[in-house]
Amino acid sequence: MSLPKTLAEDVARNLVMVARLIDEDPEQAYAYSRIALRLASRVAAVREAAGFAAYATQKYGEALAEFRASRRMTGSVELWPVMADCERGLGRPERAMAMAGEPEVQKLDKAGQVEMRLVAAGARRDMGQIDAAIVTLQSPELASSAVHSWTPRLRYAYADALLEAGREDEAREWFGKALEADKDGATDASDRLAALDGVEFVDALGDDEEPADEHIAVPADEHDDERTDEHDDAPADEPTDEHDDAPSDEQADADADDEQDDADGPAKA
Repeated sequence: MSLPKTLAEDVARNLVMVARLIDEDPEQAYAYSRIALRLASRVAAVREAAGFAAYATQKYGEALAEFRASRRMTGSVELWPVMADCERGLGRPERAMAMAGEPEVQKLDKAGQVEMRLVAAGARRDMGQIDAAIVTLQSPELASSAVHSWTPRLRYAYADALLEAGREDEAREWFGKALEADKDGATDASDRLAALDGVEFVDALGDDEEPADEHIAVPADEHDDERTDEHDDAPADEPTDEHDDAPSDEQADADADDEQDDADGPAKA
């Protein structure tokens, strides 16, 4: 669908902001996606971007609706894995599993099929079927020594499933393999390996850096002197006009007694 030039430029600006912010500030990206959606809801790219922004903010029902709309407009199966993952997010892993067996999966490219395998394994884990999840991830893509964009995540998912199953030695091996393939830091495989090995990371300042606050032990007497000096130097709080006009508690009680004496008749018990 074509848009008038000015409108198309407005939509494009919002979509650029969605792409720029979706990883760093998903909520802000979502806000931009809603603007683009109001401007051009019949454009498939807008519906897809709105879906990913909703997905990033865990609005899975909304994301699924947008992905379905985009798919209807384009006829593409590219979004099939993320649609299945939305079903998981909505607490319906059995639907995700059903989608993993649909003919659409065979139409996906290799990356899409690996993504579908990851979603299916996640659905198995959601249902407490950890051994089935491990089997689901075992594939030629996992066994291959070639590294692709999806390799780190596939190896990481396999290691994580092994660890949940109590197979710690194998998990350590596969976290290591995930780390080897993860040149962009897409996973926290290094942290998981360190945790398995009992390594703790401690932030340390360089030799030429000074800590922001140095805590020096001071004798109790010096603390008292410092507090005394602070109070001596600090100006006394001056009452505001409101406090000057307000009567003291004692004066208020006296006024109340005078008013009672002037009242007609004794007060009722």
